Amino acid sequence: MNKSDLIEKIAESADISKACATRALDAALDGIVGALGKGDPVSLAGFGTFAIKHRPARTGRNPRTNEEIAIAASNVPGFKAGKAFKDAVN
Repeated sequence: MNKSDLIEKIAESADISKACATRALDAALDGIVGALGKGDPVSLAGFGTFAIKHRPARTGRNPRTNEEIAIAASNVPGFKAGKAFKDAVN
């Protein structure tokens, strides 16, 4: 399922136009990205939690030259599925 399929499903389930469903999905995604950008986790009961995870600096290896390289520390988005979501897919 891609974004347009999801928009179609939202429009059908909520009995709204595809344009309204697109705006609603975009607003929800913007809210999640905005909160994570500020460092705040986003919890959706029964679905899961989006949070920023810190990845420390580490040493890697260039596969072509086998030379060691330094990989900088970074923050990456993470998702942990909630119990109801896990149960629904099992």
